[in-house]
Amino acid sequence: MAHPTQHGQQHAGHAGHEGHQGHEGHGHHEHHGHAGHGAQAGGASWRTAAQATLHCLTGCAIGEVLGMILGTAFGLHNGATVVISVLLAFVFGYALTMRGVLKAGLDLGAAVKVALAADTVSILVMELIDNTVMVAVPGAMDATLADALFWFSLAGSLVLAFLLTVPVNRWMIGRGQGHAVVHAHHGHH
Repeated sequence: MAHPTQHGQQHAGHAGHEGHQGHEGHGHHEHHGHAGHGAQAGGASWRTAAQATLHCLTGCAIGEVLGMILGTAFGLHNGATVVISVLLAFVFGYALTMRGVLKAGLDLGAAVKVALAADTVSILVMELIDNTVMVAVPGAMDATLADALFWFSLAGSLVLAFLLTVPVNRWMIGRGQGHAVVHAHHGHH
């Protein structure tokens, strides 16, 4: 008899499994076929979560740096600079994910949905941490692009954002959310 849940979906306990023969003694069901992506019983591996976060960090960093450069170059107020940086972080974060799933054969509409599902929470957490650090470091937002304080603060904020977002991504991937949505489309088309 075929298993009623499909590959890649979340399992909610053993609901719907009553009456199935041969399932006695199963403590849980692992996601089949994800060994290459680091999935383990009880959640995703730290390596998988770190890779997903690094992918997200790349888009965030590009958008963040570009936003800070534009804000500084045009002499924008700190609030406007943060808004531009956050918007660009989302744009570049989504774009990197979409590039990968478009290569896997998804159409544009499906790629947008995958990017939104995969990256929204990760980028949001990362941007919240990153921008909080930048605003909290005295003088960092007022420093020019030629000041070491600006670059050290930005680098430190991105490192801290990475470290604090990895556990969030691990939790989400382990539940079939976040970058698990992207993994479902790699190599399956």
